[in-house]
Amino acid sequence: MRRIFASLVFYNYRLWFAGALVANIGTWMQRVAQDWVVLTVLTDNSGFAVGVVTALQFIPTVVLTPYAGVIADRFNRRKILVLTQAMLGLLALGLGIFILTGIAELWHVYVFASLLGVVSAFDAPARQVFVSELVPTSQLGNAVSLNSASFNAARLIGPGVAGLGIAVVGPGWIFIINAVSFAGTILAVVVMRASELQPVRKTKRESGQLRAGFDYVRRRTDILVIMVTIFVVSSLALHFQLTSAVIATQVFHRGAGEYGILGSAMAIGSLAGALMAARRSRPRVRLVVISAFGYGISAGLMAIMPTYELFLIMTIPVGFFTLTMMTAANAAIQIGSDPAMRGRVMSLYLVVLFGAKPVGAPLIGGIAEAVGGRWAIGVGAIAAILVAIAAAIWTKRNWGVEVTYSLRTRPHVLLTHPEERELQDQVGVDLAAQQARDRAA
Repeated sequence: MRRIFASLVFYNYRLWFAGALVANIGTWMQRVAQDWVVLTVLTDNSGFAVGVVTALQFIPTVVLTPYAGVIADRFNRRKILVLTQAMLGLLALGLGIFILTGIAELWHVYVFASLLGVVSAFDAPARQVFVSELVPTSQLGNAVSLNSASFNAARLIGPGVAGLGIAVVGPGWIFIINAVSFAGTILAVVVMRASELQPVRKTKRESGQLRAGFDYVRRRTDILVIMVTIFVVSSLALHFQLTSAVIATQVFHRGAGEYGILGSAMAIGSLAGALMAARRSRPRVRLVVISAFGYGISAGLMAIMPTYELFLIMTIPVGFFTLTMMTAANAAIQIGSDPAMRGRVMSLYLVVLFGAKPVGAPLIGGIAEAVGGRWAIGVGAIAAILVAIAAAIWTKRNWGVEVTYSLRTRPHVLLTHPEERELQDQVGVDLAAQQARDRAA
């Protein structure tokens, strides 16, 4: 247990963890409320409209995040985060007022989603790499995993509270609550001890910094494999807010409370995946690939569940594999990147992660509207399985990775890198030598 929560011994990280937890709960509440408003208040159960909102929220990421990565490498990240978190709070407040006063229309949500995407494009790279200033490099993998745990603890709480809140006071107040929650992150950042922050070498302003980031990633095939896998899964599979809303309302004929519970149940698995990842000091590419495959299998089974209760249960393994994959990808890229390049590398990763959403969200929303939510989930499951298999084949051919599996007492798939086999061989040689010395003695 101490190993899982190792980063919490650092004062600044404890503040960050607590503040982020409060803000993340508000964010998840707003996500549920926003999809519910679009689906049931502003449209007649239009999955396509929900997909458009998602796309508009993430389109600015594709254009702006690479430049935001340069800014995160060049300027004070604490100041960037205070500004962006304040702006996100104001946007939530504005949309909440529109809904409470009854003047909100669908195009208003489109505008607010686009503005939210612009601010998030500058917030995300700074927030992702700021954790490297809060803990030593040896604890970075653990801190990244605990960030995911915080996010998914909020996911466990937020959707359920949002569903109940929508039923009791209406969706407008959910946006107001989210606006207030951003004060938690701002306060945490402001009161941190500057003397305990890890030193970070800022990048000087010069031409070609963005191009240098692209060149760095292009030479790193391990990062490219992760990015391709995440792009495919994120674009076609990770649309749970959209698909679960359609499944809850149209397949199982449930209300806001049951819709919120689906998100909370998935967060149980997500939280477990994040905490398990926190035990790993250095997640690798193979964990990303195996988790993508596990997601595909579990999501495929979830899509064919005949009852609401069985569908609810299957959200747990789906959440587990999703967060294991995402946490491993984030930590592997951050730890493996040159600190001077980390902001730009993470910004490109976020372009892949969030930029995939506008590619796939309208398509998945259209499938959900045309042939139902089950097929919308199934398409993503098939895509995840195929990209995982393709990544495993590519790494086997180009890196000399050995893929072994067992279907007996403990089913598993194991990818072994040549460097690990050399280490295993050396350990075997050392062990044999020690045994020989013992026999001689």
